[in-house]
Amino acid sequence: MVDLSDLERDALTELVNMGVGRAATHLSRMVADQVLLSVPSVEIVSRNAAAGLLAAREKTGLVAVEQRFEGSFSGRALLIFPETNSLELARAVLGSELSLEEIVDLEQDALAEIGNIILNGCLVVMANTLKDNLDISLPSVLRGDSDRIFQNNGPNPDELVMFLYIDFLIRSRSIRGYIALLMGLSSLESLKELIHGFIDRIASGAPDGTDRV
Repeated sequence: MVDLSDLERDALTELVNMGVGRAATHLSRMVADQVLLSVPSVEIVSRNAAAGLLAAREKTGLVAVEQRFEGSFSGRALLIFPETNSLELARAVLGSELSLEEIVDLEQDALAEIGNIILNGCLVVMANTLKDNLDISLPSVLRGDSDRIFQNNGPNPDELVMFLYIDFLIRSRSIRGYIALLMGLSSLESLKELIHGFIDRIASGAPDGTDRV
């Protein structure tokens, strides 16, 4: 397990909030309305523990948008929300003038686009601020319970999960969700080193690199 000091956790939370702030700006343009996104907490847990946290919080099916990323730190990024919220998210993006049948038909594409905006926002801002580069895959949509979402029977059972609770407020609809970054131990250690560099630059008053986004 990788432990984070209070300073590392604060820096990481700030990085992620910068990313979702950028994503909220893009989503606001898409839906022509205010979008508020915030990440109040960050935890690093095992995949089993992450699945357990989701199972305890969410009693219905889940929808996740997944993107893979590679760089100094590599892994999988997941935007996860209860299936009961998926149509609300799709309706917020597609607009209320469409019929329910039309929204259902377009739901998968709308969710992939939302995930792409939010996950890319987080990953790109994090990478730029940490002075790193990431290659990010196209999004795919997964459905199922928490074990299916985290693929606990997958090839990398020792992957750890950076688990982030996220608050959405889109078109006055309050929608909860989660961001999970699944990474191996070496990637998390590399991320910690980059975070230390970020903290040192802030302490010394050096530019943080966010203007590159």
